[in-house]
Amino acid sequence: MSFIKDLVKSTGNEYANIVSDGVAAGDVDTFVDTGSYVFNSLLSGSLYGGLPSNKITAIAGESATGKTYFALGMVKQFLEDNPDSAVIYFESESAISKTMIEDRGIDSKRMVIVPVVTVQEFRKQAISILDKYLETPKDKRPPMMMCLDSLGMLSTTKEIEDTAEGKETRDMTRAQVVKGAFRVLTLKLGRAGVPMIVTNHTYDVIGSMFPQKEMGGGSGLKYAASSIIYLSKKKEKEGTEVVGNIIHCKNAKSRLTVENRIVDVRLSYDSGLDRYYGLLDLALASGIFEKSSTRIKLPNGKTEFGKTINNNPEKYFTPDVMERLETVVEGYFKYGNTNRTDDTEESDTE
Repeated sequence: MSFIKDLVKSTGNEYANIVSDGVAAGDVDTFVDTGSYVFNSLLSGSLYGGLPSNKITAIAGESATGKTYFALGMVKQFLEDNPDSAVIYFESESAISKTMIEDRGIDSKRMVIVPVVTVQEFRKQAISILDKYLETPKDKRPPMMMCLDSLGMLSTTKEIEDTAEGKETRDMTRAQVVKGAFRVLTLKLGRAGVPMIVTNHTYDVIGSMFPQKEMGGGSGLKYAASSIIYLSKKKEKEGTEVVGNIIHCKNAKSRLTVENRIVDVRLSYDSGLDRYYGLLDLALASGIFEKSSTRIKLPNGKTEFGKTINNNPEKYFTPDVMERLETVVEGYFKYGNTNRTDDTEESDTE
């Protein structure tokens, strides 16, 4: 073993080590709560997990699927859970305002907006911030999150130069520039223990036998992201007023959980992600709760309407129920578990 340790030391790489001692930039020891139990489950295989604390998570969807609101919901939760933390928010769509942030209850004093136009600007500024963060002793670093909203709107230096010269040709090097940016960022985020959310656009795949969505921007983000979540939505109304969205979340890629799992979350315009939404469907599908005509039969034998349970979830999702749900989640979302089948029917809980 001393020979192996000598080899590690000879690399001069402070992050090189024997696997049994842990992989500095690869191991995921902690997670960032997203604010939704079922979304935590989709990403980490635990109700109490969430975003990997040192990886890139991509949130992709068509225009107006709620990608920005989704990201802001997780930003809000991160700042609330970590009173001394900060969020660096790279913004390329000019869609964020102080009013938007503060109206959603996000602490604007701990959120930094960094406008970026090109991939090169984003790469340089993100690396500069991470290098500065890494210079700080580990025990003195406050928790930090990064977000890029959105990758799809970023131009390149060449594209801007061509536009200034009146050229209308497409920059064929963009995909390589994106890949180069994330190639550097992935390792630095892992070393720093900083999570990054990246929003991106999707498009319909032409010529596919079945309807299929694909994430734009080349393969750079696809390779770099630990998880890629595809979003689609339907509006939630109170009477005729739209109060939020039900977001359909599909795990298109994951290094931590089983791919192609799907959950629905509720995203409110004013309060972000609903913590308990989706648990009722999970409890019914797993048999913890049972359907009884138009009502739901609880473990104690009592029955309630689904809407009643959703309106007061803390009362019905007791510690015992949550413990049983955690076992179900581990079996369904984590690799190597088959406690729940894929053909579970969706439940009508409204």
